[in-house]
Amino acid sequence: MIVRPKPGLRELLFALHGTILVHIIGRIALIALVSIGAIIAAREWPGMFAQISAIPFALIGISLSIFMSFRNSACHERWWEGRKLWGALIIACRSVARLTSTLDLADRAVLLRGLCGFTLGLAARLRGTDEVGAITRWCGDGPWTQAPNPTDTVLRQLGTHGLQLMHAGRIDPIHHSLIDGQLSALAQVQAGCERIATTPVPFTYSLILHRTTYVFCLVLPFALAGALGWWTLLPVLLASYTFFGLDALGDQLEDPFGLEPNDLPLDAMSRTVEREMLAALGITELPPALEPQRYMLS
Repeated sequence: MIVRPKPGLRELLFALHGTILVHIIGRIALIALVSIGAIIAAREWPGMFAQISAIPFALIGISLSIFMSFRNSACHERWWEGRKLWGALIIACRSVARLTSTLDLADRAVLLRGLCGFTLGLAARLRGTDEVGAITRWCGDGPWTQAPNPTDTVLRQLGTHGLQLMHAGRIDPIHHSLIDGQLSALAQVQAGCERIATTPVPFTYSLILHRTTYVFCLVLPFALAGALGWWTLLPVLLASYTFFGLDALGDQLEDPFGLEPNDLPLDAMSRTVEREMLAALGITELPPALEPQRYMLS
């Protein structure tokens, strides 16, 4: 996720790192080359593009803008829902830490370290990295090493441990129901995140937008070259930057759990859970909180 202070005029004009421009510079360069070719052709053969009017492109541009705004709104809703789900995860972990404050240190450590394993396992699952390795770092070997859904298995084991504590008389049924309610909230978080990760925006919807954007930006220079000459580059590159930038941003927001610059900082939020669970266990040497590196928080 990009973390930058409010930009001034200089940064608005010249900032590159952390912006969408670095991801679309190749497409803009292609449009610039096509524009230069159109301008040269219009100067060599005057009237070549005289029958191509710019009026239809204005109408197409308005339609494309509306279409793109709907897609980007849908992608941003996915991003924001993912952030709310991870916020609910942090709340549930803190609640379990508070509800287990009267337990023996050994029993409490099983639950709180299990929450760390669940959190890191979920982050790894969503990003397609080593899920089992992330869990075993906190929970050691267990049934999750062979399970089809290791992260859910960790949560199920924590629920079993809570039942054992209740049957052993270490917590009363009401206390157990409160802890189990937070574990159920974590299960809902995992299901919500998996729903977002495994249900992309319909392919055809995105494909139409990608194709229309390319066709619009590639053909626009030929409608303007005859009338504007070398000034054609200014409106064409500005339109290309806007449309390609919004298109690329929508692609990043569509999968909020990835590793793109505008994706959610799962590592930083996982580290928050780690630090707070360890602090609840009385451990003072905590791993450092993750800070943005060159304006990017992972």
